[in-house]
Amino acid sequence: MQQLFTPIHVGRYSLRNRLVMAPMTRSRSQADGTPGELAVEYYAQRAGLGLIVSEGTQPSDDGQGYLTTPGIYTDAHVAGWRKVTEQVHAKGGHLFIQLMHAGRMSHPDNTPHHRQGVAPSAIAPNTQMFTPTGMQDIPAPRALSREEIRQTVADFRFAARRAIEAGADGVEIHAANAYLIQQFFAPSANSRNDEYGGSIENRARFAIEVASAIAEEIGADRTAIRLSPGTTLWGIDEGAEGPDLYRYLVAELDKLSLAYLHVMQQGDEPLLADIRKLWRHTLILNRPGRPREEIGADLSAGLADLEAYGQMVLANPDFVERLYHAAPLNEANRAAYFGGDAQGYIDYPALYGAAAN
Repeated sequence: MQQLFTPIHVGRYSLRNRLVMAPMTRSRSQADGTPGELAVEYYAQRAGLGLIVSEGTQPSDDGQGYLTTPGIYTDAHVAGWRKVTEQVHAKGGHLFIQLMHAGRMSHPDNTPHHRQGVAPSAIAPNTQMFTPTGMQDIPAPRALSREEIRQTVADFRFAARRAIEAGADGVEIHAANAYLIQQFFAPSANSRNDEYGGSIENRARFAIEVASAIAEEIGADRTAIRLSPGTTLWGIDEGAEGPDLYRYLVAELDKLSLAYLHVMQQGDEPLLADIRKLWRHTLILNRPGRPREEIGADLSAGLADLEAYGQMVLANPDFVERLYHAAPLNEANRAAYFGGDAQGYIDYPALYGAAAN
């Protein structure tokens, strides 16, 4: 457990501890995707963690999936995020903005342009999404053309540059959780017969192109990526070749010398062991639902360099202090996870009675 509280060098930064705030969608941005004033306090409250990874942030109009999620491609977005990063830095913290393109996990009613979602192939996820008029079926997406794929890579590159302009320490590419990049990995979402579909190498191509473009734009030591091997959310099925795809992908990404790889572990321990061997740089591990008594176990076992936590950090802005002092943890208010106001967002009490600040 004590290893959690030791400093570590990640990319170009020295982090004060090995605890990471995992990215969590909170759906509290302004209608245009600009982070609101409450977001400034929300992230600043949690600056005691070694690294904050922001909620998924769309790199373009096409990238938005859910209501009131933030963007990072307009001047207003940059100004809003700058307020966040300034306060996080004032408290000695570091923040990477997670770039998330939702792909087919989108509804026209939720996006600025109200257009059909885009994806590797025109295959619907067969699920529903919350919209301004309630739950609706997600319509089938439109398959991206080769030219549009190149433009999407350019959108990621541009958003990464804008994130740095906003004062972020780096960006984390969201290639997990059934969103656009992972849709390319899965035959259930990708039936293309060009250079982006079919073979393992082809299905991994888009992820590698995005990572390469961002690393070239802002520096590999400020570029990171998140993967969730084996995720079966919303119709994603990576098939029998899934583990081998990740072995290939991680080996190729390793050549880029990115700041870190963030793995959301789904239970395939042999694959995780292989990833640990293939990835020669910093590895962050997130095990959803990990009980408190297992915090620090992956560091002790040598499986990870840092550990990421979501719900516990959401409910405990002073998470690091509570762990250090073996203090009780607040329970998360699930009803306030998505949307709303300060309640369940910035009003969780600190150890000494007041809301964390």
